[in-house]
Amino acid sequence: MTVLIAGGGVAGAAAACLLGPRATLIERETRPHDKICGEFISWEGQEALARLGLDLMSLGAAPIHAVRLVHGSTTSSATLPAPGLGLSRRVLDQAMLAQAARSGATILRGHTVRRLTAGGLEVYGMGRIEAERILLATGKHDLRGARRRAQPEDLVGLKMYFRLAPDQAAAQEEHVDVVLFPGGYAGLQPVEDGLANLCLLIRRTAFDAAGATWPGVMQHLARTSPHLARRLQGATPHLDRPVAIFRMPYGFVHDPAPGDPPDVLRLGDQMGVIPSFSGDGMAIALHTAFAAVASLHDPDAYHRRLRQDLRGQIGRAMLLHRLGQAHPRLLALAARAWPGALALVARLTRVPSARLAWR
Repeated sequence: MTVLIAGGGVAGAAAACLLGPRATLIERETRPHDKICGEFISWEGQEALARLGLDLMSLGAAPIHAVRLVHGSTTSSATLPAPGLGLSRRVLDQAMLAQAARSGATILRGHTVRRLTAGGLEVYGMGRIEAERILLATGKHDLRGARRRAQPEDLVGLKMYFRLAPDQAAAQEEHVDVVLFPGGYAGLQPVEDGLANLCLLIRRTAFDAAGATWPGVMQHLARTSPHLARRLQGATPHLDRPVAIFRMPYGFVHDPAPGDPPDVLRLGDQMGVIPSFSGDGMAIALHTAFAAVASLHDPDAYHRRLRQDLRGQIGRAMLLHRLGQAHPRLLALAARAWPGALALVARLTRVPSARLAWR
């Protein structure tokens, strides 16, 4: 069965690794690039990537053993149920595409998919390419002919890498920090090469109040989060400008409908979008890739299964996402009063272990 894959992120590249010579993957970027992502790889995600043949430690991944929840001067911490890793998408995606090419998949970079057509994809500069199955792995970007039925939130996502001052890098080592601030929340964690990833979500109203600029947002964070102000003191930005994205469709889970294209399977964020703080986005993407490849013969069954797998997990994550925005201090105090709360949240916002498609 011939398969076209639209998108070369985690989900698309994983499917190409599994399909090998049967797959042609179309990726619009010509070279490795940064993406809005917390870049936390859970234990489940590590297991799936190992099955694809990737050695994350050889890529420089930073170990993460604990999580801190911070609001103002209130901090609670917990050891993760299983160790995670921090690795930039620039490095991970490139390694996965290289692995897919080694498996025999055809990788077409620098080509943009224009729209979905019956039995194929229309690609700028290449015309229509036909296939028996199409895997839609375009992330948060919709494709003409297969738009999601989703209501995006009015959020701005921003990401910057920093080289922290030595004492702050030591304090951040092996930790991922989730920082609640007025108007949003941020995640800070180490990745490869001694860098730290600061990835944040801020409501558009708060973004506008901060001057709708990156310096304005950083000043807002420094004023409202002593923890982040201390952690970023003396830090050196690693990018010329932050990576940005707008209006994320958090909470979306694809609901199969009779009018859906019969030869298309949705992967990753095209199947379901979990709030970033959960740290399970990449594991979900991998789960969808493994499940889709196993269900190429029956897209309807695949979509029903994935909706069942993701609906509860993403629903619980959305409740916490809204609670964190509406009552951040309450959430922080509850986590501090109940030491096991953060570990419980980690378990509740994961694909159930027994359902993982690579097991």
